[in-house]
Amino acid sequence: MSQLEHFGSYEIIKADSLMDEILVAEAKRNIEESQSENTTLAYESDWLQFSNWCSSHGFASLPSNDDTICLYLTSLAMEGYKASTIHRKMSALITAHKDKGYDSPITQKVRRLMAGIRRRYGVKETGKKPLLVKDILSMLMEIPDSVKGRRDKALLLLGFAGAFRRSEIVSLDIEDIKLDQKGMVVHLKKSKTDQYGQGQSIGIPFGKNKDTCPVEAYKAWLQILNLQDGPIFRPINRHGQIQTKRLSDKAVALIVKDYARAAGLVESEYSGHSLRSGLATTAAMAGKDERSIMKQTRHTSVNMVRKYIRMGAIFIENAADDIGL
Repeated sequence: MSQLEHFGSYEIIKADSLMDEILVAEAKRNIEESQSENTTLAYESDWLQFSNWCSSHGFASLPSNDDTICLYLTSLAMEGYKASTIHRKMSALITAHKDKGYDSPITQKVRRLMAGIRRRYGVKETGKKPLLVKDILSMLMEIPDSVKGRRDKALLLLGFAGAFRRSEIVSLDIEDIKLDQKGMVVHLKKSKTDQYGQGQSIGIPFGKNKDTCPVEAYKAWLQILNLQDGPIFRPINRHGQIQTKRLSDKAVALIVKDYARAAGLVESEYSGHSLRSGLATTAAMAGKDERSIMKQTRHTSVNMVRKYIRMGAIFIENAADDIGL
């Protein structure tokens, strides 16, 4: 092997033989798999934004230095970017430099600047509202009895009861779901918190009402789908014909927004994540404990689940309630 060949953001040794070509191809695949597709796309967008900013202000982007980084991060804060977003963009800069063999430009000066940004601009996350059971029931009332309606009903109820991320919903295949006497068992081959594909199984019990039961909704959709394997959720054209490809995760967000609007909710306040956060919040309101919520949502951060619990229990045993006002 000889000479370095650049591809993407990485440096790979150029192949001189067929065996070398196989090894190089496999090495490239392994490097590309080191990050999720969404993270890779976000980092590429972040790097392009930084490069353009440097170009417009007369600074070098690669390698950069801590003075330039401080000015850039300050400009992001002044433009209204959230602290978490700025932190991700900072991570993208670190990755870009290390991929090219440069030292990280994030020094103690930059870290002190970030601490100042958090204190001055705050770290509160606005986020989207969770969909509670009453919201889901209102949305179900707006679903038509059609091929698309059957798909959407199964998607909304399965996404809610399983506390699935939108990427997880669309990744499901028919063979990933096993029906059981108590409901259904969904096997997630891979997810955001399971990047190495160890897999996770989630139990979804039968609902008390057949018309709003996620298991019955899935069975009704599967009957229409009439397939033994392949993607569960697929696009449907205007003629009501089911397509062979997999539904995109962006389509999940659009479906949620469409039915939220139809149910009289403010669609801009909801997203695909509202199904997942909705289950966690609803469970907290119902008095479910931290452990059971984390088991269903597959959260690895206790702090995130406790945020849902605080919101769900905000009016439970409230000190300002029933004090004579």
